[in-house]
Amino acid sequence: MLRRQFSSFVLVGGVATVLHYSVMIGLKELAHAPVIPATLTGYVAGGLLNYALNRRHTFATDRSHAQAGWRFAVVAVGGFSLTWALMALLTGALAIPYILAQMFTTGVVLIYNFIAHRLWTFRATRPIAPQRSSP
Repeated sequence: MLRRQFSSFVLVGGVATVLHYSVMIGLKELAHAPVIPATLTGYVAGGLLNYALNRRHTFATDRSHAQAGWRFAVVAVGGFSLTWALMALLTGALAIPYILAQMFTTGVVLIYNFIAHRLWTFRATRPIAPQRSSP
């Protein structure tokens, strides 16, 4: 189950990441926005898509939107803060190109998000009965 969940999480995250990067690159390259606001705007757009897809497909939670939504928001604020701190460090102090910095940051935030969402945000409110194998 863990492998299936993680695979689904990575797939959903990939779709959300495409949206995140598209918004970030569009704002940075076309609108000439500063990199930090551009990446954080992309993070929010990707996060909204991520919530909808992970709630339904990855974790198939029995938690209501009222229960899971605020938890997702708390985890998202943590990921947002982590994204901000890492991108500021990597693109500012270390002068790493923003795309490479974002790729590294995405990997770190992916691991943080999976653990937090699996253990807290979308954790079942009732124990799930083990599935029996068919003979």
